[in-house]
Amino acid sequence: MIDVRDPLLANRISDIDVLIHLAGDYAVDSDPAERRAYNLRAAQTVLTACAAARVRRAVLVTSAMVYGAAPDNEVPLPEDAPVAAEPDTGVVGDFLEIESLVRRSLRSHPGVEVTVLRPAAVVGPGVDTVLTRHFESPRLLTVKGCSPHWQFCHIDDLVSALELAARGVVSGVLAVGSDGWLEQEQVEELSGIRSLELPAGLTFGTAQRLHRLGVTPAPATDLHYVVYPWVVDCAVLREAGWKPAWTNEAALRQLMELRENRTTVVGRRLPVKEATLTAAGATVAVIGTAAIVRQVRRKRRQ
Repeated sequence: MIDVRDPLLANRISDIDVLIHLAGDYAVDSDPAERRAYNLRAAQTVLTACAAARVRRAVLVTSAMVYGAAPDNEVPLPEDAPVAAEPDTGVVGDFLEIESLVRRSLRSHPGVEVTVLRPAAVVGPGVDTVLTRHFESPRLLTVKGCSPHWQFCHIDDLVSALELAARGVVSGVLAVGSDGWLEQEQVEELSGIRSLELPAGLTFGTAQRLHRLGVTPAPATDLHYVVYPWVVDCAVLREAGWKPAWTNEAALRQLMELRENRTTVVGRRLPVKEATLTAAGATVAVIGTAAIVRQVRRKRRQ
């Protein structure tokens, strides 16, 4: 087992031509500061080691979330659209920092070809993110006046795209995802979960307060990605002849099969008793977390 943060990593990879870097910490419940430190140290060490060991090609994975999610986003976003995500303490902030490291590496080490894959919402066995947890909620949160558009990237399709990048068939910065997207009505029909519509101010304001209290693991800005569109056009891969094996419909069906009866509210998984109480409320997706807030406050008084 190799620690990708090892300063002597270059010695370990001196006899390879291509390195695919996937050793990141993107767990929802990780400590934000520790996670950020690990991910940036890992990416920086890998890029520097590749240059020192004269590795011909490096492939990294970030996320299409770096484009940002906004009510006025073009659907789909072209791959050369500006990076407009808000830097924050969540995993999106990590992805932005990693891509900044890549840009600096390209200037400092032009001999290493670096390819960055930006997948849509990744789904598949073992995948646990704020986006997959959204579908563990008793209701699908929506914001008044805006309809979400959902695009998924199954891990099988991400692997096939990584293979093309490793072989040098595609390069640069490219998006990965299933063709097209699902409208909110389709998502509700396929998932069997009804939506809950709330005003944007209430939604994000409450989520931010819950995050400050330590109730929810992700910053409020992560909610943008479940209520606003950030669909991407995978033009580079498509022009290279790549075609996703998974449709958005099939990916969502598997995601629902993998739920395992878990219940999540604003990214936080609930014990069965709490989940039952919370699900009974009409505003379960955000303001229904009052039971959790009371529990946190009671613990702080003790």
